[in-house]
Amino acid sequence: MTGPFDDMFGNTPFDLNHDGHIDGGEWAFINDTLFSDDSSADIDEEDELEDELDMAGLDRDELEMMNPDERREALEDAGLDADDFDDFDF
Repeated sequence: MTGPFDDMFGNTPFDLNHDGHIDGGEWAFINDTLFSDDSSADIDEEDELEDELDMAGLDRDELEMMNPDERREALEDAGLDADDFDDFDF
């Protein structure tokens, strides 16, 4: 029995088990790969910036208490590009 997506995606790299049929798991993979929205991009970028702060030994709470000039200096002293953190929510 063939499914609705077998003609479109069967025998392609999306057919992960190479059986010529697209099952539910393979369809989920296709859906995530081709049709996912990128709404989590902002969260990921903020997580990356927070990881950079942690690796540089800076505490977000302490940076939040600083005025913008002090914060910029602390980021630069830690070897970070302060401009990358302009939109960061302190």
